[in-house]
Order: sequence, then structure tokens, then C-alpha cells
Amino acid sequence: MWFTDEEIRTIILTLKVALISTVVTLPISVIISWFLARKKFRGKIFIESIITIPLVAPPVVTGYLLLLALGSNSFIGGWLNSTLGIKIAFDFPALVIASVIVSLPLSIRTMKTAFELVNPEFEKASLVLGVSEISTFFRITLPMALPGIISGTVLAFARCLGEFGATIVFAGNVYGKTETIALRVYNDMQIPGRENGVLRLITVSIIISVMAIAISEYYNRKNRYYKSN
Repeated sequence: MWFTDEEIRTIILTLKVALISTVVTLPISVIISWFLARKKFRGKIFIESIITIPLVAPPVVTGYLLLLALGSNSFIGGWLNSTLGIKIAFDFPALVIASVIVSLPLSIRTMKTAFELVNPEFEKASLVLGVSEISTFFRITLPMALPGIISGTVLAFARCLGEFGATIVFAGNVYGKTETIALRVYNDMQIPGRENGVLRLITVSIIISVMAIAISEYYNRKNRYYKSN
């Protein structure tokens, strides 16, 4: 199975977007999921519902909202473009932002479950011994929740790889700039004679997705094992 230079560039761009988006998503997901798992406050259900919206809403709706918020004609997007020369919509940053937004709820839900499985008595014992809350988090909570965190990170990576709806609205399908695997497959499916290229890209997507799901399931099982022991 040989890939054309264009297909290789598309694959590399997709992996680049997924990796950057996952790196951005990881610390945000860890902080938010720990906060939701350990803190009780008014409006918690509302906050969780807001975070989950990109997971259940049509992706094109998410993309359209991003376009309204960060497009060149919006207040924020227009200011960034005119003042700092930063263009977001229909460029590489839009790919990353769209991927982060749609993958964040998935990683938060997975990591939140991992933090909830950590016995709070271990944290209380650490605090009683005079260890600060921050040190307790990094020395007790984080290591015990690590399998779930890794699982959530891998799922976020896989979600970024397959992102289509929000991306095509917010980033567009610009040849050589925002054309990820999902967008290229969509485009090539409509052009006669490109069936082989579509199959090659689909094969790559399936292989990477299966590997990501297998890794995620492996760490989910480790998480359940720690809980039972």
C-alpha cells in the first residue's frame, strides 16, 4: 500500500493536530476533572452539563459557535487579527481549537471517574501528616488516578484524529493547510477515481483508532484492578 505525497502530508498534519490538541487538553482535563470529582458546590450539575455540550451537540453547531466567537468578523477574532496579526478561523489554530473543544468533554468524563475511584481516606491521611494539598495531589491522588488519566488522554487523541464536523465549519477544508484525514476522505469520496486513496486513508484511521481504543481499554482495566484491590 503506497501513499502519495499529498496523502502523507495529510496524515502528518492530522497527527500533528491530534498531538498538539492532546497536549493542550491534558492539563485542562486533569484540573477540571479533579475539581469536579473532589469539590462540592452549587451549580455543579450545571457546570458539568455545559462541559458536556460539545459531546452531545451536533459538531457543526460547535463549529458554528466557535466561528461566531473567534471568526475574523467577531470581536475577539477581529481584535487578534488586526492587533496581533493572528488569524484563527480557517487556519491551523482553528484545527487545534476545534479538536480541543470536542475532545475535552470525553477526557474530563474519563478522568473524573478515575479521580472518584481514588479513596479519599489516603488523601486525608496525607493531609493529617502535614503534607500540603498540592503535594498530596501529586504524590497520592495523581499516581493512583494515572491509569484513568492515560485512558482519557488516549481517547482524546483518538477523538481529535476523527474530528470532522466542528473542523469543517470553523477551519474549513483548505488544501494543504486544514485538510485533515477526515476532511480529505470527505472530499475525495465525491471525486471519481479516488477510491483507492480514500481506502488508504480510511485504513490508516482505523488502525490508529483501534490502537488507541486498545490502549485506553488496557488502562481502564488497570484502573478497575486498583479499585478492587
